[in-house]
Amino acid sequence: MQLYRFFPLLFITITLASCAHKPHNVTEEELHEEKLLITAYNSDYELFAEADPFITGHQSSILAHFTRLEDFKPPEEGSVTVSLRQDNDKTVSVAAERVSDGIYRVSLQPSATGAGSLLFEIRTAEEVSQLIVAGITVYGNEEEGHHAAEEAVPAGGNAVLFTKEQSWKVGFATEEVKAALFGETIRTVAQVEPSQSDEKVVVAKAGGLVLFTGREIVPGTVVQTGQSLFSMVDGGLADNNMDVRYAGAVTEYNRAKAEYDRKKELAKERIVSERELLESEAAYRQAEAVYTNLRKNLSSGGSQVIRSPMTGFVKQLFVRNGEFAEAGQALLVVSQNRDLLIRAELQPRYFHQLGSITTANIKVMHSDQTYSLEDLKGRVISYGKSAGLDNPLIPVVFQVENNEGLLPGSFVEMFIKLQGSNEAITVPDEALIEEMGAYFLYVQVTPELFEKRAVRIGHSDGLRTEIVEGLSAGERVVSRGAIMVKLSQSTGQLDAHGHGH
Repeated sequence: MQLYRFFPLLFITITLASCAHKPHNVTEEELHEEKLLITAYNSDYELFAEADPFITGHQSSILAHFTRLEDFKPPEEGSVTVSLRQDNDKTVSVAAERVSDGIYRVSLQPSATGAGSLLFEIRTAEEVSQLIVAGITVYGNEEEGHHAAEEAVPAGGNAVLFTKEQSWKVGFATEEVKAALFGETIRTVAQVEPSQSDEKVVVAKAGGLVLFTGREIVPGTVVQTGQSLFSMVDGGLADNNMDVRYAGAVTEYNRAKAEYDRKKELAKERIVSERELLESEAAYRQAEAVYTNLRKNLSSGGSQVIRSPMTGFVKQLFVRNGEFAEAGQALLVVSQNRDLLIRAELQPRYFHQLGSITTANIKVMHSDQTYSLEDLKGRVISYGKSAGLDNPLIPVVFQVENNEGLLPGSFVEMFIKLQGSNEAITVPDEALIEEMGAYFLYVQVTPELFEKRAVRIGHSDGLRTEIVEGLSAGERVVSRGAIMVKLSQSTGQLDAHGHGH
């Protein structure tokens, strides 16, 4: 069953523009080339259509472009029906002809003058989506229609033409500007550290000589749980001889077990006391533990086998082949590098604000990649409650999942966001174009026409920048691909005759 969804109209722009700058000696036919430029949005699609003025008894051609808002690409499938609804309850519905992906053509002939609306219905295998364009006027004759078109021609200004066909081929998106809470941002440098729960130190259970055999074990080597890494042998040393210790453990285990079994039988006949039996059992359990531990960690030759405690990689190696290691000495560190800590150190003047941290953005050094704390499924772990004498800075620690290739030990740039009480207009950092210290945005006039506008910026949180002056809520800006629009502007070439589909 198809899911039918109706979305209210979020934004409607109906403007009238000429196809090109006309010379002074235009003909009457050329004067009537103005088109209605129709723009509408719902939660799924952007509609941009070029239409002839609607005149009673005349065919009005509509060329509609549909763009998916999730990726700003044209839909590859689906059918479109266009309906003209008028206040006198008269409706004209026509199935549109598919020209190419995302582009449909249809002709409507209004039967009466007056106000009305257009309904664009897109049907795909998954859903039905509607876009409604209100404010449509059907005129009684051509003179009225074309006169209204002339009156509504927008000023050219500092506008750039960037067609839908161009935007569909590149990484491009637009965004409606909204005012939202935007708190203070603390910008600092932080270091990526491994999480303690993701690392394990492997220690020697007994002293001996380290012996690497077969596979090389070096920092970065991937290991599996229980995998044999290397061995530790006595090497013929008089002290801590593994063979001697193991043989002694076997002898002591057998003796203690026999003694315990003997006294257990005698206790049944009350020949030995309960105290003697308990002492015998304790000696047996202790000998069994020593024997079991040596048997588990020693190979058949009496050497101690060092195994990986978990799946991960060798982070650090503290011993070399042939080196003697004492019992309890750290041999290597195995890390999973799954969860990471990011430690920032802030000046004491921020101490009273640290309780209002809401989130943070992390920018990888020497890269344009920035992640939000939510992207990394991170959270604030803690922040220092005092400053030390040796280090007057206050530590703030975040925990994140390392699903984006963060490197432990490296440094990142952090934008720590505090809870805000004032609303501000912000745009993605990618939307801003900088030219000789000045900042510009491309503000949408229509989905194919963008005004280059100078703005004054405030502070940034690493992903979005506050716009202090030059932009209003409700306007729509190029949020991705602004550099491509700029390159299009630098060519100085406009499509003089609209779409030639």
